[in-house]
Amino acid sequence: MDKPPRPSRSDVFLNYKIWLSGLVGHGQIQSEIFALLEAIRNHETLKSAADSLGLSYRKAWGQISEAEQILGYSLLVKQRGGKEGGKSSLTSSAIKLLEAYRALQQRFDESVEAAYTDFINKLNNG
Repeated sequence: MDKPPRPSRSDVFLNYKIWLSGLVGHGQIQSEIFALLEAIRNHETLKSAADSLGLSYRKAWGQISEAEQILGYSLLVKQRGGKEGGKSSLTSSAIKLLEAYRALQQRFDESVEAAYTDFINKLNNG
């Protein structure tokens, strides 16, 4: 039986995660909620957004509700169904949160990439 190849230094990658939490530490707002907000922005319904991310409607609704409790403000404007069906749109606060998160993520990506490059250089030259 053949053994799998042994990984080399170039096969090791750095991953990191950013999340927000309340001051008292109850609950976290992780990257998944930002993906859900973006999907709601694109699909205009919580159901369609949840489906596009492979989430149940109940789980998506729970994530939105938990994030709203942590943040202390509403993320969605909901319009109940009817002839055209229901719709969801982001509140202005949710749009600001999403845009600020994107900017933060970009800054972290740049900083982490530079730090990781330094790490690899020290590893290979040290």
